[in-house]
This record gives sequence, C-alpha cells and structure tokens, in this order.
Amino acid sequence: MRHGDKINNLSRTASHRKAMMANMACSLIQYKRIKTTVAKAKVLRQYVEPIITKAKENNMAAFRYAFQRLRYKEAVKILFKEIMPVVGDRPGGYTRILKIGKRLSDSTPMCYIELVDFNTTYKSKDQTKKKRTRRTKSKKTTQQQTLENNEQQTTNTQE
Repeated sequence: MRHGDKINNLSRTASHRKAMMANMACSLIQYKRIKTTVAKAKVLRQYVEPIITKAKENNMAAFRYAFQRLRYKEAVKILFKEIMPVVGDRPGGYTRILKIGKRLSDSTPMCYIELVDFNTTYKSKDQTKKKRTRRTKSKKTTQQQTLENNEQQTTNTQE
C-alpha cells in the first residue's frame, strides 16, 4: 500500500532523482526557461520554489541551504544576485509551466518551465511600454493656428 507516498519517483532511484533535480534547477536558474516533460516540470516546481523562498532571507544560512540543494556555486550566485531583486516581493508562484504538445518520438507531453518575472512575452503591455512624458500644448488655439497657416500659404504663393 502506498499511504502517504505523494512524491513522484519518475522511475528513478533516490540518488538519481536528487542529482537530476539539482541539475534541472541549476539550468532553470541559469537560463530562466527550460524545455522538459510535464512530469519532470511538476516535480521541479516543488523542488525549486522552496529554494527561492528561502533565498529571500538573504543570509548565510539561506546561501548554504541553496548550495546544499543546487550543488553549483555559479547558480547560487545567480539566484542571489539576479533573481532575488526581481522576485523579492512576490509572495510565491515563481515558476510557470507552459504545455507545448507531445514529443514526436514517444508522445510524451512536453512543456516549458520558466521563472515568471523573467519572461517578456507574457508581461502586460503596461509593464513593457516605456512611460511617455507629455509635452505641454502651446497656448495658441486651433483657430489661431489655422489662421497663421493660411497667412503663410498666401505669402508663399505671392512670392
């Protein structure tokens, strides 16, 4: 009986699964988006989100915790220097899974898993547009402007 066994083993031994999750988490942190199977992405989300949440504390204990899980110093540096300033005020939900269809060879459902705040495609238009400053309108009314234009045209034709 499998009471209380909620972990998806992905048909791998514990050591293989831990190493695979550490490698995939490092790749996700470095490249901000990776392509994988849906089953692996769901397990990876459960693996990487607590690491990001713990890293929000930004102290030595959090750094050691992240290094213990990721096992790659450069990925930990990227996590603390690039990712934390962007997702620091987000209360959770740091990853997004986008299903892209089935793999041709074996029809396995594939997807992209990405960090939410690092995708410019799905940001709203307000966030991606530059703020425009308004120029002050001249105090002349439109009637005065049309009169001036007409006067200029008549002087140009007379010359």
